[in-house]
Amino acid sequence: MARVDVIMPQMGESIAEGTVSRWLKKVGDDVKRDEPIFEISTDKVDAEIPAPSAGVLAEIIIQEGTTVGINTVVARIETEKGAALTASVATPAPVAVAVAAVAAPDARPAASIAASAPRTPAAPSAPNGSFEERVRTKSSPLVRRIAADKGIAIAALTGTGIAGRVTKRDLEHFLESGAPMPQVAPAGMISGAHAMPAMELSASPTATAWPGDVVEPMSKLRRLTSDHMAQARRVAAHVTTFFEFDFTRVARVRTALRGEFEAQNGQKLTFLPFIIQATVQVLKRHPLMNAAVNGTEIIHRKRYNIGLAVALEPSGLIVPVIKHAEDLSLSGIAKAAVDLASRARSKKLGPADAQDATFTITNPGTFGSLTGTPIIPVGTTAILCLGAIEKRPKVITGPDGEDTIAIRTCAYVSLSFDHRVVDGADADRFMSDLKRTLETIPERGW
Repeated sequence: MARVDVIMPQMGESIAEGTVSRWLKKVGDDVKRDEPIFEISTDKVDAEIPAPSAGVLAEIIIQEGTTVGINTVVARIETEKGAALTASVATPAPVAVAVAAVAAPDARPAASIAASAPRTPAAPSAPNGSFEERVRTKSSPLVRRIAADKGIAIAALTGTGIAGRVTKRDLEHFLESGAPMPQVAPAGMISGAHAMPAMELSASPTATAWPGDVVEPMSKLRRLTSDHMAQARRVAAHVTTFFEFDFTRVARVRTALRGEFEAQNGQKLTFLPFIIQATVQVLKRHPLMNAAVNGTEIIHRKRYNIGLAVALEPSGLIVPVIKHAEDLSLSGIAKAAVDLASRARSKKLGPADAQDATFTITNPGTFGSLTGTPIIPVGTTAILCLGAIEKRPKVITGPDGEDTIAIRTCAYVSLSFDHRVVDGADADRFMSDLKRTLETIPERGW
């Protein structure tokens, strides 16, 4: 029989797992290539995942509500007509377990766990630097992050993963047990190339529900977003600078172009495409703003992929990415932005649509916000925040040197940047350049 594996896709560089939120097909259903067959939730995307091949859905391995690592086999499609179907079960075939475990050791299918994780930190004593200790501490980035958050020494736990690796489920069971925390070793006592200095970590404060309060569990998307935002905040040294931009000239050019643009493209011409195109131009002159940090190295990106924060209803946030924005015209940028936002809200984004951003723009001004201090997405060094664009009285100096009051179209624009690699002067030079570029745009050529 010819069978094709359906895997949990990676929906972003920093995403290690996803949740199967709903199956759109059942075992025995015909499926077409690229037809959505299940929905997933991650901290970046709540999306429908298409079938990799046409055929019959022969086996569902991962059930709804289960969280697994990226590249885990979640189902199989039979491509030969009339082949026998496997009954829908939660337990994957032995090969699938092995593939899933190797791809993401901390996120095995639920049914592959034969026994619950130990609820005490007791672990077989092993010499410092022994094979057993190295295996236990070589967990996934997600597990190491959770352990660091809680101040837990991974090497002190007994894992149920391959070769005794500590998994996310092991950590969750240990935390639920209420056992004493095995403390993180002091700096210098953890061996290996990825050793990190110990940090003073305190437990998150808890709140108690009062009579009359309504307690609502966080959705999976909200929990994952919370984890991702906390990680992003810890990784980068956040600093924010604020400028006021005069969009009067942009507004005038937009008014002149919008009739022809909307007639040709069938969509409104907003301020955003002008801002995106100007940002790309300025990023080329300020490469640190389009960079990424890898340990003690700075990666200067030569592609300009602009992430756009999109608010979802009733709640949630997704950041789809305009790829190679440097190659697009104003019309091309406008079309790409509308398309990505529309598909994000209708859960039609693909895995590649939310990956590889080099710079991000968020626009809370559409809700009336004057400005903000957004969190820098992991893997980038800066994020631009657009406040409400509105008419304001401003003092301007006329040709004769006299000051007068004029009505100008303005907005507050902020830039949050990673102070590990971007100095305040670098950020302010970037913002000054962007301000000047937008305030002096040509009448044509956009």
